Amino acid sequence: MGQKVNPIGFRIGVIRDWESKWYADKNYAEYLHEDIKIRKYVENKLKDAAVSSIELERAANRINITIKTAKPGMVIGKGGSEVEALRKALNALTQKRVHVNIFEIKQADIDAKLVAENIARQLESRISWRRAKNNRFKEQ
Repeated sequence: MGQKVNPIGFRIGVIRDWESKWYADKNYAEYLHEDIKIRKYVENKLKDAAVSSIELERAANRINITIKTAKPGMVIGKGGSEVEALRKALNALTQKRVHVNIFEIKQADIDAKLVAENIARQLESRISWRRAKNNRFKEQ
């Protein structure tokens, strides 16, 4: 039998970085479950905003969230209202101070997750698979 290596763990430190940056001696499981809740909430809330990745960083009673997206206007909203509502909801969810950073992805057709979601969205809307595989990243 071949040795199976996690592709993300194999690349960490070489071409990828950690998705969460924190250290915990005693509360590891609690922090991990909190990270999962935060990621699920943000992904569900911003499912139409082309979110590529969500990075979490913890300090003492503070969480810094970096959202990498191809459509930062949808995340920020008019005058920052959407990002402020998201920050307040995450404050209530975690009972900690939350700071949200939005990072724009300039070329969305290079990011694998965004390309896969785009193709899946096109297939769900009954576009031919040949056309979907040849289309570049298109707004719908």
